[in-house]
Amino acid sequence: MNYDHSLAFAQHLDQTDPLRHFRERFYIPQQNGNPVAYLCGNSLGLQPKSARAALEQELNTWQNLGVEGWFDKPESGEQPWLGYHTTCKEALSAIVGADPSEVCPMNALTVNLHLLLASFYRPAGKKIKILTIKGDFPSDQYALETHIKHRGYSVADVLIEIAPHPDDNLIHTTDIQKAIIEQADSLALIWMSGLNYYTGQVYNMATLAETAQTHCIPIGFDLAHAIGNIPLRLHDWGVDFATWCSYKYLNGGPGAVSGVFIHKKHHEQNLPRLAGWWGYREDRRFEMTPGFLPAPGADGWQVSTPNILALALHRAALSITAEAGMVALRQKSEHLTGYLEYLLTRFDGIQIITPDDPNQRGCQLSLLVRKQGKKLFTYLTEQGIIGDWREPDCIRLAPTPLYNTFEDVWRVGSVIEQFYTDKMEHGLV
Repeated sequence: MNYDHSLAFAQHLDQTDPLRHFRERFYIPQQNGNPVAYLCGNSLGLQPKSARAALEQELNTWQNLGVEGWFDKPESGEQPWLGYHTTCKEALSAIVGADPSEVCPMNALTVNLHLLLASFYRPAGKKIKILTIKGDFPSDQYALETHIKHRGYSVADVLIEIAPHPDDNLIHTTDIQKAIIEQADSLALIWMSGLNYYTGQVYNMATLAETAQTHCIPIGFDLAHAIGNIPLRLHDWGVDFATWCSYKYLNGGPGAVSGVFIHKKHHEQNLPRLAGWWGYREDRRFEMTPGFLPAPGADGWQVSTPNILALALHRAALSITAEAGMVALRQKSEHLTGYLEYLLTRFDGIQIITPDDPNQRGCQLSLLVRKQGKKLFTYLTEQGIIGDWREPDCIRLAPTPLYNTFEDVWRVGSVIEQFYTDKMEHGLV
C-alpha cells in the first residue's frame, strides 16, 4: 500500500475499511470527553460491549438455579455450566488452527505452563536439556527453572538460551534450528514464545516445529502475544502443545481465562500430568473414585472447577474475533502496522526494533527512544495516545485491527511530530 501523511488519507482508509463496524462493539476509553487512541491491546484489550450482558446472564442463572446451574438449562436456553467450556471450543480452535478436541479454555497462562511442563518435560538419560530463547517473558523463565530444579538438575547445566543476533538484535530462525540440530542428542524439550513480547518479532513456528519433529523433540509455544494477533495453524504445523492468555488481543478482561492446545497425537498416550478432578472423565467424574482417568483430548489437562463468570466473558469476546476471522484481521493489521511504521520512520530519534518484514511481526511495533523517551511516552499519554513503556527506553504501540482506526495511527505521527517541534523550538533536541 502507498501511504500518505495526511489526515484525509487516514480517514479515507477508515471509510473503506470492511472491518470498521467492529469498533462499535467495544468501549473506547475517554480522555477529556474524547476517545483515546488505544494502542495497548498487546497488554490489555478493550471491553466488548457484550461482556456485561454475558456476565449478567450467568449471574441470573446463579440467582435462579443455584447449584442446579451446573446441570439444568437456564431460562436463556444456554448449556448448563457442567459443559460450559465446550461452548468456547469452536471459536478457539478456529483462531489457533486446531481441532476442537485439541483446545480447552482453563486456568491462567503460567498455571497451564506448569501443567504442560509436567507432561512434556520428561528428561531421561542424556536427553535432559531444554532449549529456549534468551530474554523470553520472565514467567516462562521462572517456570522452566522450577521444573529443572524440581527434577534435581542445575539450571546452568540444562537450560540452553538462544541469544539475539548481534547484527539486528533479533533471534533468527536459522540460529534456533542450528542449536536444535547441534543439541538434538541432549534435548528433552523446546519451549519458547511464538511472538516476542518485547521486540514484537514473530518466530517461524512452522519451520521450528518441523525441525523439532525431525529430531523427535517435543516443542511447545507461549502464544500470549500471538493468539488473536497472527494466523496460527498449530495442528498442521505439528506443534506438540501451547498455552496463551486471552486478555490481550482476545479482549477477555483483566486476568482472563487462559487456554491450552495439545496435539491429537498425544491424546491417547495418557501422559503424566498434575491431575485434578475436573480433568477426570466427565461421564464418571461424580463417582468420586480413586485412580485418575483423564477426559479425552485437551480437556484431560483441566484441574479445578472452571470459573464460569470468567468463561462467560471469554466466550463473549472470542465470538467477536471468530466472527471477524483471522484472515481479514491479519490483512487489516498489516496495513495498520505498515502505516504506523511509515509515519514513524521520519523521526531520527526513534529506532523501530520490530522486524520490518510483515511476516516476522504482528501488530506491535517496539520503539527505542534513547533520548527523552520517557518524556515522549508521557507526552503521548497526555495527548490521549495509550501505549506502554518498558524500561529503560522502549515504547510499545500496537494498532489492533478489531477496534483501532487509521486515524488513531495518524494521531500518533501527528503528536510525535508536535513533540519534536516543541522541543526544537525550545532548543531541547
